[in-house]
Amino acid sequence: MQRVREQVEDVFGERTDGGAGITIALLDTGVAPHPDLEGKILRFRDFVGQSVLTHLANGISYDDNGHGTHVAGILCGSGFLSGGGYRGMAPGARLVVGKVLDERGDGSTEAMLQGLDWVMALREQYNIRILNISVGIGDLDDKRKEQALKEKLEELWQLGMLVVCAAGNKGPGDGTVSSVGGSSKVVTVGCHDGNFRAGSPWRCANYSGRGVRGAAVRKPDLVAPGTDIVSCGGGCYRIRGRWLNAYVAKSGTSMATPIVSGAAALCLQRFPSMTNEECKQKLQYTATDLGEAWNQQGWGMVNVRRLLE
Repeated sequence: MQRVREQVEDVFGERTDGGAGITIALLDTGVAPHPDLEGKILRFRDFVGQSVLTHLANGISYDDNGHGTHVAGILCGSGFLSGGGYRGMAPGARLVVGKVLDERGDGSTEAMLQGLDWVMALREQYNIRILNISVGIGDLDDKRKEQALKEKLEELWQLGMLVVCAAGNKGPGDGTVSSVGGSSKVVTVGCHDGNFRAGSPWRCANYSGRGVRGAAVRKPDLVAPGTDIVSCGGGCYRIRGRWLNAYVAKSGTSMATPIVSGAAALCLQRFPSMTNEECKQKLQYTATDLGEAWNQQGWGMVNVRRLLE
C-alpha cells in the first residue's frame, strides 16, 4: 500500500480528514474495537449469530476472525498506534459494518442478502456512498442465489451507491473473477504489486482472479497492491500499558479492494456531486496502465494523484 499512500500524502499531506463526510458500508467478518478505528463505527449488526460472542457483544462491534478489522483499517484507520505510519486510505471516512462471515471466514448467501438489505435500508440515514465487499464469492451451485446477489448489488448501484468488489483469489486462470464481480454495475478490483517482490511466487498477481478474454463485460476494472498489506489486527489488546497484536500483514484481493474503496472516498469528498458511475469512470480512466493483459489488470493500477486532479 506504500505507493498508494504516497500518492494520498502528495495531495493531503499529513491531514487526517481525507474522506470526511463519506460513509462506507463494509460486509465482512465484523470489526474489532481497535484504537485506530475508535469513533469510526456508526452502526454494527451481526447476520451470522453462531458465535457465543454474539450474545456477549450487546450491540458492540466485534470480529472473531480479523479479516474485517484488517479491511476496515485499510479503509479508514487513523494509524493512532503507529504514529500515523499505518494510516488508512481515507481516515476521515466512517463505517457501517455488517458481519456476514463467521470466525472461519465462511458465510451464506442468505446472510449476505440480509446484509445488503440492511445497507440499503440505512443508505439515506448515514449517507452511505460506497459498499466494500472484500469477499470473493465463487460460482454457486444454486444459480438462483447467485442471480439474487447480482440483482441486489445492481439495485444498490441503481440507487447511487458505488459497489466495490474483490476479484477473488482463484486466479490466474481465465474467467476466475468472483461471480458477483462479473457485473457491469460494480467496480471489480484485482491485485497487482507493481515492482514489489518482483519474481516472487507469493505476489498477489499470481492468484488474483482474472476475467474472460474478449468478454463483453471486461473485468477486472482495475488493480491495486495486495501483498503484505499492514493494517489493524483483530486480536489487538493492551497489557501493562503496551498494545500487542496491533497490526498484522495480510495478502489478497481482499486487501486491494479497500485501497480502491478508500481512494473512491477521497474522490467523492473532493467532488461531492459526482455520481457512482462518474466515480467508476474516473477510477478507470486515471489508472496507470501496467502493460498487462486486460483480463489481468483491467484499466491498470489505481492512481490516487490523477484521480483527485
